[in-house]
Amino acid sequence: MTDVIEDRGARPESRDVGPMRLRDYPLMVGPFTHLTRESERLATLRWRHFEAVRLSPTIGAELTGLTISADLADDVVGEIRRALFEYKVIFFRDQPMTAAEHTRFASRFGELELHPFIASNTDEPKLVRFEKSVRAGGYENLWHHDVTWREFPSMGALLHAVEVPELGGDTLFSDMYAAYESLDEQTKEQIEGLEAVHDFTQTFGGHMPPDELRRMQEMYPAVRHPVVCTHTGTGRRHLYVNRAFTDRIEGLAPDESRALLDRLCRQADYPEHQCRFRWARDAVAFWDNRAVQHYATSDYYPHKRIMERASVVGGRPAR
Repeated sequence: MTDVIEDRGARPESRDVGPMRLRDYPLMVGPFTHLTRESERLATLRWRHFEAVRLSPTIGAELTGLTISADLADDVVGEIRRALFEYKVIFFRDQPMTAAEHTRFASRFGELELHPFIASNTDEPKLVRFEKSVRAGGYENLWHHDVTWREFPSMGALLHAVEVPELGGDTLFSDMYAAYESLDEQTKEQIEGLEAVHDFTQTFGGHMPPDELRRMQEMYPAVRHPVVCTHTGTGRRHLYVNRAFTDRIEGLAPDESRALLDRLCRQADYPEHQCRFRWARDAVAFWDNRAVQHYATSDYYPHKRIMERASVVGGRPAR
């Protein structure tokens, strides 16, 4: 389902009110007026097959009234897809399901990917298993899109909580439409048409023996994606660089590339662009991997946290 949403700027009456740059620091302070139109638009949405409770002005909603392990009708799945595109990440609570039911629901949204670097659920190879404990800590606590080092990165991902600690282990999501809209016009002009190089090496390659690293680099060579992409489901522009997998911006000197990447990646850091989800057993998060970045807090060591993720293959990122 494709829903084209127009690019929305600040309210006319708010043009003299908005964030300002903090002197000597690349930070914004003040009201984030670029969020207003999107927040008002989302407030008007109504749904036939479920209820939605929003988590923040522009990103995140909990959907109720659905059992996602059931054999849902096509029109229900279509409405869930639309909710995903509108809210950027959607959540379901109290959804006990088997690994087979997880992959069956995820596959309603497209082909599922196999991840070459993270261990799978042995019964369902297309489920990546994140099992953290005293022996294996969580290292996903940085803002990132998943697998942008692929030529065809994930469209979205569905994460199921199998076992969670009593406290900690929340996941945060950041709105990359809002991140782009927060940029000043000079920066938007500067990054228009630029491409970034994405590579798995600095994350998954860190502990590989040299021969294994070379073999995997031949299988998954560095790829180039636009710094600013147009979402194929909404027609909206969003940032598409992240600290985990973006190596550099093509055509810029190393220092210039590093400084620009840092400035762009900082847009994910603002709480005004984020929502935060507190997990419970059998909760599910479904995020649009193009429209959001995510951050898994690593504050629960040495307690156990087990999650399983199915990822839906996407298309080539487009300008």
